[in-house]
Amino acid sequence: MMLFGIEIPLWALFLIGIIAVVVVWKLIKFAIKILLVIVVFLVILFGLDFLGVFEYIQGLLSTIV
Repeated sequence: MMLFGIEIPLWALFLIGIIAVVVVWKLIKFAIKILLVIVVFLVILFGLDFLGVFEYIQGLLSTIV
């Protein structure tokens, strides 16, 4: 197969394609893990806010200072 005027064997293209698919899959898995960590962190923050934990801490700090 000719690519940019260079003869490239078909097995080399398949090998490059497989490596590219594996690298992209690993990047997608990493991005999904980061997304899940961020979502869990935000859910915990929303839950603490719903329970009024931050207002309680703010009230404690205002009475101390």
